[in-house]
Amino acid sequence: MNGLFISFEGIDGAGKSTHIDALAQAIKTQGKVVALTREPGGTPLAEQLRALILNAPMDAMTEALLVFAARRDHLQQVIAPALARDEVVLCDRFTDATFAYQGGGRGFDWDVLSVLEGWVQAQAGPASFGTTAAGLLQPHLTVWFDVPPAVAAKRLSNARLPDKFESQPVDFFEKVAHGYARRMAAEPERFIRIDANQAPELVWKDVAQAMQTRGVLLPC
Repeated sequence: MNGLFISFEGIDGAGKSTHIDALAQAIKTQGKVVALTREPGGTPLAEQLRALILNAPMDAMTEALLVFAARRDHLQQVIAPALARDEVVLCDRFTDATFAYQGGGRGFDWDVLSVLEGWVQAQAGPASFGTTAAGLLQPHLTVWFDVPPAVAAKRLSNARLPDKFESQPVDFFEKVAHGYARRMAAEPERFIRIDANQAPELVWKDVAQAMQTRGVLLPC
């Protein structure tokens, strides 16, 4: 099976959404089928849960439970079927974001998040898709757009009306960034760190180079 699962991660304002679209186009030009999706979301049910997660007040446990519920439906309805068809799945955020935002930003129990991760991502698709010893369905590659929270906040200041996460103070995003760093430290072979504090064309150059190095894109 040739299905490939790549997630894009980063704090709000990191600029990852622009480059995930560019990568999708680059992969399509090489004759591959791309499933471009996002979390929370990606299915009708998950999109409804997304609206609640991003806007309704709730505690960190409730957020985590809703995120993982959306993820389970997303895995079963979109991600696992696309991988079974040998497609390239590009997902704007996945489980690393839950550990970063709910675990790092909200300070929710990391061990509880790990239990939820095991429940939701085990047996979510063919066993060959699991990339961990526990057989969890995880991204083969995760591209982390690392940017100083103060820079991201400045970018967001001119954006649309912010949701409840985008409107958080800079220290919240510093905790989120530490959460991402902790996830990368645990699985360094899966992560590609991109310096997102650059001009967009330089960020894309780094993304394209990393994808060529990992065999996702053919050399130019």
